[in-house]
Amino acid sequence: MKEFLKAITMGACGALAVLISFSLHWPTWVLFIAWLSYYIFGKSLKTAIYSLIPITTGIIMGIIIQTLGGTLISYLGAIGFPLAVFLLISSLTYLSKIKLLSNIPAWFVGLIIFFGVHPALEFKPVLSLFIPIIAGLFFAFTNDAISGIISKNKKNKK
Repeated sequence: MKEFLKAITMGACGALAVLISFSLHWPTWVLFIAWLSYYIFGKSLKTAIYSLIPITTGIIMGIIIQTLGGTLISYLGAIGFPLAVFLLISSLTYLSKIKLLSNIPAWFVGLIIFFGVHPALEFKPVLSLFIPIIAGLFFAFTNDAISGIISKNKKNKK
């Protein structure tokens, strides 16, 4: 019964997440990437918040790559964009030495989200990326918390 309740909880959280995402025209896949990140990066509110830092810096890196790449293309042609990628991705070796930026997979989550959504390079479209990211982390946390309560209640009844 415990697993059934956990399954129902996960299904309900997922269905609600999709309903809200579709209703508000969010990129649903971004919400689920963030949900996945919650589980991959530690399954706690604290690690979710800490993973937001390199996810954010990954998005910022995407903005810099796109801007620098566009500039380099005008001078170097087709090699300009890959050169921008090379220069910035190479910097991760050094940036990851900073404790709050050490989660290299989270950097790539940010890059994936940025280049997947491909928002206009303006404040509002870029900032709006964080709505489904935060919602995804919230739904994952909610699902995990309810599942934890279900597990504890079933252990107490034994």
